Amino acid sequence: MPLSSSYRQSRKQLSTSMDNIHGVGPRVFQKLSKMGISRVEDALYTLPFRYEDRRSIRKIAELNEGLQEVFCGEVLSCGETFTSRARKRIFEAVVTDGTSTIQLKWFHYRKNWLKNQLVTGRLGLFCGELHYFAGVREIHHPEFEFISKNRSLDDALSSTTLDFGRILPVYPLTEGLTQKVIRKIFKAVVDNFAPQILTPIPAEILKRHGLVPLDRAFTMVHAPDNSAAVDELTAFSDPGRRSIVFDEFFFLELGLALKKRGVLQEPGMAFNVSHKYTKPLAKLLPFKLTEAQRRVLGEIKHDMMEPAPMNRLIQGDVGCGKTIVALMASLVAIENDTQVAVLAPTEVLAEQHYLQFHRRFEELGLRVALLVGSTPKKERATILEEIAAGNIHMLVGTHALLEEGVAFKKLGLGIIDEQHRFGVHQRASLRHKGVSPDILVMTATPIPRTLFLTAYGDLNLSVIDELPPGRKTIKTKVYSEKEREGVFRFITKELDKGRQAFVVYPLIEESDKVDLMAAEESFDHLAREVFPDRRLGLLHGRLKPAEKEEVMGCFKKGKIDILVATTVIEVGIDIPNATVMVVENAERFGLAQLHQLRGRVGRGADDSYCFLGRSKKCSADGFSRLKVMQETNDGFRIAEADLEIRGPGEFLGTRQSGIPDFRVANILRHGKLLEAARREAFDLVERGNFLTNPEYAELREALQDRWGGRLELASVG
Repeated sequence: MPLSSSYRQSRKQLSTSMDNIHGVGPRVFQKLSKMGISRVEDALYTLPFRYEDRRSIRKIAELNEGLQEVFCGEVLSCGETFTSRARKRIFEAVVTDGTSTIQLKWFHYRKNWLKNQLVTGRLGLFCGELHYFAGVREIHHPEFEFISKNRSLDDALSSTTLDFGRILPVYPLTEGLTQKVIRKIFKAVVDNFAPQILTPIPAEILKRHGLVPLDRAFTMVHAPDNSAAVDELTAFSDPGRRSIVFDEFFFLELGLALKKRGVLQEPGMAFNVSHKYTKPLAKLLPFKLTEAQRRVLGEIKHDMMEPAPMNRLIQGDVGCGKTIVALMASLVAIENDTQVAVLAPTEVLAEQHYLQFHRRFEELGLRVALLVGSTPKKERATILEEIAAGNIHMLVGTHALLEEGVAFKKLGLGIIDEQHRFGVHQRASLRHKGVSPDILVMTATPIPRTLFLTAYGDLNLSVIDELPPGRKTIKTKVYSEKEREGVFRFITKELDKGRQAFVVYPLIEESDKVDLMAAEESFDHLAREVFPDRRLGLLHGRLKPAEKEEVMGCFKKGKIDILVATTVIEVGIDIPNATVMVVENAERFGLAQLHQLRGRVGRGADDSYCFLGRSKKCSADGFSRLKVMQETNDGFRIAEADLEIRGPGEFLGTRQSGIPDFRVANILRHGKLLEAARREAFDLVERGNFLTNPEYAELREALQDRWGGRLELASVG
């Protein structure tokens, strides 16, 4: 779609290089580039991180300790001196305004420049934080500007060139740049380029939420006038910043709304629910589904019976029974003579799903196969032949499922596990393996509502918010290397009661030989020196699926007392008799992984325990994560903490999530604006004429510009 001349001109202006701005020479340009500011648009979106209120000039006698204060005074004396103890050179000046005097000190300075500035008898404006040292009031490294003799204070304060008498923005800096320099540069950018910015969001939407067009918003944030509310600016809740945040959220949600509409408009398969396989499976299960499982299964069945493709996310805490719900959904698809694909992020998880599914499928006379990167060529060729012929009902695998040679006879349902490790592109790739198959996404990582609206806003949400009956709270303790022996003694006590335990070692990569050797050495150490009279089993990524199944089977039957795992056993292991989970070097795991690991115990009637070992190299950030685990078992609280610590990008893996990055918006701080932007965006798209109405032409152009080629599921025409 060709861009309109006005929009194209606006984008061209904002792409202007910063070395075209007055005051930006090669040295300053290099420093700005280091900060990620190479174009005018970068500068506009680099907002102040705080403000200084320099509107009020105080008397020196009234200055408050610990506050950033502004005052006017005359230089009484100045010169270089030495500190009494270390004999270090410092530059001192004494300033008075008739009410009192104050000492100004510089420890890092250019002597000649200061001597030329701080001349006795000169009147100036000063700003800095007041402190008492040995009973003397001092300000270190104050900012200052001098007033010429023939000028009054009021006249000087009304000057636009002075950094006093106004609200000043404070920007992030890099070495070699000062606030004075960067303010001057940013002012030139705002004055010359903010008026060029177009705001394609309809005016009535802005008015409804008390927002302003972007050109005014950037001016209000970078150069607030003296009537602005400083408390709002400081809290980042001023109309200017809110307008910029809303703009970012609105275009994100507009894209998600179109993606959702694009999916719904595709013709899908309307399945019949005949219970051919689901009823026999329900009779085979040794437990009854919870109310939450039945409710979510009902929502899924309802979607599958509709002619439009299903696009649903099941979210539920560790151990809530998502897998059995997915299995039931699979059987609905198979009852309708279609196939199922299950996509997992790692070979370990894919293998565990395969082991779970194939046990149940065998009981029903159905076939399931496993396809991963390490599948031998000959076996792979057989699987591809069988899946194309329709002889395999379910194919479980990793990214290997998405490769070109994998062709289903008739794919009816795609299931994606642990969605946060995949992006929208993988979801689209799986959908393209069939003719608009239903898509069911599962995650045991609780996703805060704001993050869900940001990343998965084109999906419908089902939450399994109930654990199977009898589940107990798991007691969690963080331990240091010195406390390890005490943890091992505790394991011995539990084993004496007939219980079992897990000991998990982190592996950065399953193929990392060094890590594997370290874990195998740890296994040998535990088996020979710590628990010589106990039965230990070792589970790692290099074992073949049959070998893994044998180890897990022995553990489940009680033939192994302690299972030492070198791979992430996040899902697929249900051992009610296991009451202790020990995770060594726990700081190397993310919070979501630790929560998953902890969920491997506490599945029986006995009290269960989780011990998280921190190494000597554990950082403050790592320790704060472990403390969260110790304080709560609530998956949503853990997810919120994970989001706060790591930020949305790392939490989601934004590089592959397929959503535009935020430059200003913060989903934790601006949750209400996100919800408002979502409502407005979805309402606009649901009017039905968004893609054709000339009134929205500029809005469509802006949307295409923001999303680039990532709106592959909807045509923005």
